[in-house]
Amino acid sequence: MTTAKQTSVATQDELFIEVSVSAKREIATGTFLFELVTSGGGGGLQSLPTYTAGSHLTVVTPSGVRRNYSLCGDPADTTRYCIAVKRDAKGRGGSISMADDVQTGNTLLVSAPRNNFELAPRAKKFLFIAGGIGITPILSMMRHLGHGDLAASFSLIYCTRDPESTAFSADLASEFPGKVALHHDHGDANQVFDFWPVLERPSGAHIYCCGPKALMDAVADMSGHWPSGSVHFESFGVDATAFAQNVSFEVRLQKSGRTLHVDAEQTLLEALRADGWTVRSSCESGTCGSCRTGLISGDVEHRDMVLLDEERESQIMVCVSRARSGQLVLDL
Repeated sequence: MTTAKQTSVATQDELFIEVSVSAKREIATGTFLFELVTSGGGGGLQSLPTYTAGSHLTVVTPSGVRRNYSLCGDPADTTRYCIAVKRDAKGRGGSISMADDVQTGNTLLVSAPRNNFELAPRAKKFLFIAGGIGITPILSMMRHLGHGDLAASFSLIYCTRDPESTAFSADLASEFPGKVALHHDHGDANQVFDFWPVLERPSGAHIYCCGPKALMDAVADMSGHWPSGSVHFESFGVDATAFAQNVSFEVRLQKSGRTLHVDAEQTLLEALRADGWTVRSSCESGTCGSCRTGLISGDVEHRDMVLLDEERESQIMVCVSRARSGQLVLDL
């Protein structure tokens, strides 16, 4: 096995590598699995940058939007990256572009993997809780722990709407017999999984939870009495439904004296880029903190998951946050 000489491309502020889509298939209703590889001049699969279980990478979609996707393969396989994307018709376009525009044989730009959801290195027992597409980082963790030389026990509670929307159901059944509990609520709030019997008594395990906000809130509420540092959450971004409807607004750039118009369908980051500004960014979902920008004044609806309360008067994450009304003034 040789190490690939990756094609590095600078996009705004970060180096991305070019990969090829070696396979694409629908693994559940509206959810697609993509296998990404790189090959060198000598032919054959070559090694990609390594990653650890729970990692994600940033993909530049064909529409130009950047989105973070968790790696769901086995970290021991350095020849390919596997990501799963659920097409969200109500989203901001990244998943639609991946599902509709990307085909086998296409090339994509991806970042090196990063990990904000690492397995506790000394833990010997794990309880995984996943909802919907939140299974992706959990699956990578289970595949890592499934190697015979790792003396750790684990189990999974996997909540989905119905069998048709359950990604990786066949893989889970074949790879982890006896370790997976599937639950379908069929869209009925009265049939959601009751976590209390599982979480009532701390078991000595580390909990890793990823999924919709409602599921993670339920787990957080019912695990508050577990030991500090034993419950871990991964979020794929901000829940846009929790905020007011977007309105257009103006932003004045204090240092340059320019004033920009931001459309209701446009992010502040996109408006800055359209005006020729290079603003550091990565996730574009309010979770990484890369696009932190100085705020001088204005009524801001902060939609990020990064800034502390005391930071919100002087800083803004321009990838997701915007003005409630009137004008913002930025330190640019």
